[in-house]
Amino acid sequence: MSRAGAKICGLTTSEAVAAALEGGASYLGFVLFDKSPRRIGAEAAARLAAPARQRARIVALLVDPDDALVAETVAVLKPDLIQLHGRETPNRAAAVRAASGLPTLKAIGVRDASDVQAALAYEGAADHLMFDAKPPLGADRPGGHGSAFDWTLLADVRPARPWFLAGGLDPWNVAEAIAASRAPLVDVSSGVERGPGLKDPGLIAAFLDAVRRV
Repeated sequence: MSRAGAKICGLTTSEAVAAALEGGASYLGFVLFDKSPRRIGAEAAARLAAPARQRARIVALLVDPDDALVAETVAVLKPDLIQLHGRETPNRAAAVRAASGLPTLKAIGVRDASDVQAALAYEGAADHLMFDAKPPLGADRPGGHGSAFDWTLLADVRPARPWFLAGGLDPWNVAEAIAASRAPLVDVSSGVERGPGLKDPGLIAAFLDAVRRV
């Protein structure tokens, strides 16, 4: 049995939330970023998250948020974690954690070994790290592109806290990704969609089943 936990990100429907919960997802992610096809408002996210309280951890994904957006997100959605998926510095990540009173998850784009080492600068500033594929050149959003990177770059990385692997994962490759990277946690968004922003409950179930079987 795998010890890896899974996060289903970019949820926008009750059917997708139900599939994530039924499949045993540890984290449910809601994207509060206007340029994402998975964008959802804080009030709508709070309604969708209601069945998940006490069953999975609710994650609010923000991109370079100002203090007002952080405060509004905390007040309305009441997440368990805040995911920072922009160009936030270690100082900014620490400031968001202090202002929100919540644990933070910092996503860092990876293309080569130097990016992995650079990510370690966030240890202590964020509670968890997420290693994601760097977006294509010219992209207008930092994640959710379905691209992967060399998972073996993470095989010898040992952050102090549990960390996430993201980028290009799907039901067919997640077992290989966990084996290659030794990731304790995995994150999926576009890999369980039938179209941009359209989560497929069957693919969510298949992904979570694949994680369990590792």
